[in-house]
Amino acid sequence: MTIPSRRLRAQLSMYVPRDDAFELEAIRLLVDPVQSRLIPAHVTLCRESELAEISEIELARRLAASHLKPITLRFGPAEVFDGHGILLRCIEGEGEFQALREHVLGSRKIMAQAPHITLAHPRNPKSPGNSLSNTAQLPEVHSFSFSMVCLIKQQEDEPWTVIQEFQLECS
Repeated sequence: MTIPSRRLRAQLSMYVPRDDAFELEAIRLLVDPVQSRLIPAHVTLCRESELAEISEIELARRLAASHLKPITLRFGPAEVFDGHGILLRCIEGEGEFQALREHVLGSRKIMAQAPHITLAHPRNPKSPGNSLSNTAQLPEVHSFSFSMVCLIKQQEDEPWTVIQEFQLECS
């Protein structure tokens, strides 16, 4: 008898800096406590399927490149997507984000991915606090500088854990 292995997922994410995340995390806890428990506010840089053919050693080499600098992304007001999902869509800095993705993935021929911060994920059950009106206290525009990329992993439906951190060099 074989015991099936537990599903393991990996991705590269950029966490909203802790000092800047207080308001966001309070809103995320209200609108989607499940997502809030699984992972802090973040922007996904590269998804599991994109990383499948790249070793952790090669990822580390690419992310250690001295020309990589922190990136600043600006996000607009919260909006609803896919039923009861809520996100902050990037409104400035997408070019830097795409350039970083291209460098990490080693190609310009990659799928388009719009940077965003998920406040509530539609795959989770809709919480009683899941309402766009509960995001009204957030500023119209949010700006965050990301100076670190994290390789994170998730086993089944457990919270994501940081496996390795990669500091983007400051000039």
